Amino acid sequence: MKLDVSQLSQSQRERLAYLEMRAFFTGVLRKTDIEARFGVKPAAVSRDLAAYRELASENLEYDPGGKCYRPTDQFAAVFSFSADRVLSWLLQGFGDGIELRLKKAAPCEGPGNLVRPDLDVLASVTRALCGGKPLKVSYLSLTSGPSSRVIVPVALADNGLRWHVRAYDRVRQRFSDFVLTRIDKVDMLDESAEEHELLPADEQWVRIVDLEVVPHPDIEWPQAVEADYSMESGVLKLRARAALAGYVLRRWSIDSTPDHSLDKASHHLWLRNTQTLYGVESAALAPGYTKAVPDEGMA
Repeated sequence: MKLDVSQLSQSQRERLAYLEMRAFFTGVLRKTDIEARFGVKPAAVSRDLAAYRELASENLEYDPGGKCYRPTDQFAAVFSFSADRVLSWLLQGFGDGIELRLKKAAPCEGPGNLVRPDLDVLASVTRALCGGKPLKVSYLSLTSGPSSRVIVPVALADNGLRWHVRAYDRVRQRFSDFVLTRIDKVDMLDESAEEHELLPADEQWVRIVDLEVVPHPDIEWPQAVEADYSMESGVLKLRARAALAGYVLRRWSIDSTPDHSLDKASHHLWLRNTQTLYGVESAALAPGYTKAVPDEGMA
């Protein structure tokens, strides 16, 4: 009789779910990945791989040259993953990504996430990112509509509302941000990215910007804002990549005008060192920043 997930112990389900998630979203699975994640011996890993192959015999194939397992073209997930958990795993570097449906320890709710990337698209993007491969994608832009692009994914970024992939755009010959949910029809090209298309060449990603955030000067009781953000000496000092600084400022509604001219009611914070945004392309997203919005990269 074929093995069923319900026959596995809780701990083995977690290991197999992690095994599947890592293979699917990075394109590479090594025994040492499971050993390091769960602290198990090689023999236990071999048993887990045997169990997974019994559950889904066509999902993984062994690559002798790379001494690893890779997902096949016939891959079909055994476990149900939530996009939020997978993205959290990619962002935080821990957790198993599987929805265990456990009862909450205490009542806790949030505003929810209205945007959920397609997991097949996400997996294609992350495999290309981890493998240094270009992708041919269909992309739907706010400004120019649908088009075919060849991009080289180099990083994922969360702007608080949506997930983007930072990628080199071969047509426009520059690094830009692409909204994950606007990517469709993904094909990985059988070639390697060029050196100038990889993350170290992305000047806006490599550059770190120092942001000095203070209570909006027009607020009557700035101490309340200082308490909200645990400010020290009335200042919240942040460091952000230039490629992401504008997203940070927009997410927290930080007045980025030199003379703090935006409404204090909707902007409790002010960026007092606005000069730090010189040459920062994403600054076009910052509230009140007057430089022209860069084309397409923020579409």
